[in-house]
Parts: sequence; structure tokens; C-alpha cells
Amino acid sequence: MNFKTLASTALVAGLLAGGAQAADLKIALQDDPDVLDPAQSRSFVGRIVYAAMCDALVDIDADVNFVPKLATDWKFSDDGLKLVMNLRQGVKFQDGEDFNADAVVYTINRNMTMKESRRKSDLASVEKIEKTGDYQVTFTLKQPDASLVAQLYDRAGMIVAPKAAEAEGANFGAHPVCAGPFKFVERVPQDRIVLEKFDGYWNARDIHFDKVTYLPIPDTTVRLANLQSGDVDLVDRIASTDADTVKANPKLGYAEVAGLGNMGIYFNLANGTGAKNPMGENKLLRQAFSLSIDRDAIDEVVFNGAALPGNQPWPPTSVWYDKTHPVPPRDIDKARALVKEAGFDRVKVTIKHANNPVVTQAMQMIQAMAAEAGFDVTLQSTEFATLLDDQSSGNFEVSRSDWSGRPDPDGNVYQFFTTKGGLNDPKYSNPEVDRLLNEARASTDPAVRKAKYDAFVGHLLEDNPIVYLGTQKYLYGFTAKLNGFKPLPDAMIRLQGVSKAD
Repeated sequence: MNFKTLASTALVAGLLAGGAQAADLKIALQDDPDVLDPAQSRSFVGRIVYAAMCDALVDIDADVNFVPKLATDWKFSDDGLKLVMNLRQGVKFQDGEDFNADAVVYTINRNMTMKESRRKSDLASVEKIEKTGDYQVTFTLKQPDASLVAQLYDRAGMIVAPKAAEAEGANFGAHPVCAGPFKFVERVPQDRIVLEKFDGYWNARDIHFDKVTYLPIPDTTVRLANLQSGDVDLVDRIASTDADTVKANPKLGYAEVAGLGNMGIYFNLANGTGAKNPMGENKLLRQAFSLSIDRDAIDEVVFNGAALPGNQPWPPTSVWYDKTHPVPPRDIDKARALVKEAGFDRVKVTIKHANNPVVTQAMQMIQAMAAEAGFDVTLQSTEFATLLDDQSSGNFEVSRSDWSGRPDPDGNVYQFFTTKGGLNDPKYSNPEVDRLLNEARASTDPAVRKAKYDAFVGHLLEDNPIVYLGTQKYLYGFTAKLNGFKPLPDAMIRLQGVSKAD
């Protein structure tokens, strides 16, 4: 069967031009974020909003090195069991409360203990955190954890205002208060998120907008039309098939960057009402499903060659990629044989996916490919935040989802594959995998970590709780009036230093 059809993919935004400051910035998002609480959220687009609203302890630079943010410096003890962080002074939360060691201790403890928190596995190595100075905190670890600084760069390290968080509890996401450059104003689900400049921001001199509005627009064609008409200034992912259109328009700018993450198909093994299904109960069927997929064809057709076909949680270009398990070519005969070995002639499969054109097109290709191996696939399109809720609650048999990736390999696997991982939606449990990932996390020796992750990949490709398709590049379209934007591999839209001419 020929799977060459038309394509579209990815949107975000980058910049050029100079000129005077403009008061407002409008950013089109591919999806509507989930809850705006760093302790509870899990969506990629949510992290884009956090980049403007919630500073973390640590940031990254263009080379994916960790650099100071709310923490000015940090150091592990010689035995690796303590991490001391010195904190930035003169920082205010958006409600006027002071940022200090007490606030960091409060946030980390909230992340580790709140019932609804998804950050517990991020901080699983932490025994306790203590204030060791007005602007110093010390983490005491259960065992060495090479990934901890990477976790504190992400949502686990986004510090929230203690008084506001304590007052709101699990409803904090409705009125979030952080220490970032823009403060929350309002949210209309499926319509807009509005932030306004926080004049008390510690680095306010680098912020050049009075208001930022995020507009969820799942359809890539509609996002591009809004960019071309000037209704938005910057876009979270343009379709790869639209890249030439953007490049040819003198009123627009274009940039791209290779991502850190992955595209995956999640199988429900033991989570809630959706767990009792053949795909979740039989790894031979999951192996067959993976072998039915032509990843190169999907890259060519859907992503116009702007993706990296892959079969592991990190791209084939990563130093962590296990080259002894390369991306498998499509093998329809072996896939059919595995279906038969599992005891089936044909298997009914329902796959949920986000309702954007790029994902839909890829899933339609996979639907046709899998049919030749014996899978009768029904596709269910849903709004992105609903998809994540369904995955979390177990209201799915199979689900297609993305992960934006993390600088440290632990951030791409620990939460997903350890038995109690906060993002382990399949509810996969393998004691050997738990052991390997805990040992990889505890070592600071890159060679030891690499060996552990390679061993883990062997289990992953045998059990296939998540079947990976590859890694996207992030393609940015933007008005040429914008100046100062520099895309980074994590694809967060950082607004420090960005301005817009009149």
C-alpha cells in the first residue's frame, strides 16, 4: 500500500526585525493547556505558558547547559547525598510575597506530598529539603541523583507563592501565582489565557510587553491564516508543509530547532476501566503493532522530512540512544505472524488522539498500516487536555501522545516506566526496569548510566508499553516585526529580550 498523501506538522515561533516596543503579544498554541499548576500539570503547551509565568530554580541555554534562574548557584556534596542551592535575592512573587528559602521549601514539600501532585516521581530521590539560610536551601537525598538539577529546571522546580498556594490548595491552577515576568489575569477554556506584565519581576528590564495572550488553535491551517493576517504574532508549531510558505512571505520570519522529546503510542496495561483489552494484555500484539508501522513513510508524508524516525524515548542522534536496537523497518509478515502467535486472526483496537490535523493524518496512516497486520483500528479524536485526563484516569485502550523531552535522560523515562511514576499512564510495572532506572538515576558516571539505559531499552522493546514513532523538529513562524526571539531545543517560548516594532 502507498502511504504517500499530503502532510502538515509542527508550529511554534521565532523572530527578526527591530523597532519600538509594542504593548501586546498574541501567541497561537497548538492545544489548550491542562491545569495551570506546576505540581499537577503535564502538557507541553502548559510549559510554554509557564515560561512566561513561573520561573524555575534552574534554566538551560542554547547548548542545553543548566544555568541560574531563581537559584544563583548549586553544588553537590562529595558523596552526592546533599545538594546546596543559593537563591536569588530581591525576588517577589506576583502577589507581592517575598521569594526566599521558605518559599522553596514550601513548594518542594508541596510537590512531594500533595495528593494531586505529579511531581512526586520527579523528586523521588529527595529525603527532605531544609532552609539553611534565608536564601539557601539544602536537599538531602536518599541516594545520589544525577537528574535532580534537571528536575528543578522543569515544573518540579517552579516555585509558587506559598500564601496563594496554601489558600487555593488543589484549585491553585485556577489562580496561579508564581515569580515569573507575567502574572495571571484570566482563562477562558478553549479560547484564551491572558497574562500581564509583572512590574515587580526581578529581571523586568528584559520584558517588553504589557500583555501576553495565548490562543489555543489546534488546526494548523487556521493558525497559519491567523499569522498571515496579523491576528497573532507568534505560533506554537507551524506545519512542515507550510514552512516554504512562511519563508517566502516577507512579512514573516522562520526558524527551527531539533527537539529533545518523542512521539508515542501508549497502551493501557493496568489503568482503570480501559485496562481489559487485548493490546494491553498481550505484548506480542504490541510488538506486532510496532512492526506494522513504517516510520520513514510517516516522516516523509506527514512531517515533510522534518522529523527523526525513532523507536526509543530519545532521538537516534542522542548520546543515550542504544544503537544495538535501531529503528526497525516495517515487517508486515512478522507482524502478522505475531498476531497469529498471540492467538488472534484480527484484533479490534480503539486509539484516542488529539484533534489536530498533523496527529490525525499520522494516525490515519497508522490505521491503514496496522490493518494489513490484522488490526482493525478505530480512531477517536478528542481535545488535547481531555486526552491527557483520559490517559491519567485510565479511560483509554490505546492513546497517541507527545513528550517534549528533557535535557537529562531520566526526565524522558523515569516518570513513564517506573511502577509509581507520575506519568506512567499504562501502569507498566517491571521490577527489573525499576532497578535499572533507579540505578541510572543514582550514578554520576555517564558510562554507568549509559549501560543502565541500554539495558532498560531492551526491556522496553520487549514489553512495548509505549511504542515510539520518533522526534519532531520545532518549526517557528512569526511576524517579522518581532525581534530577539531565539528558539531553544526544549521549545519553550522565552520572552526575555523579545520585542515588537509598531
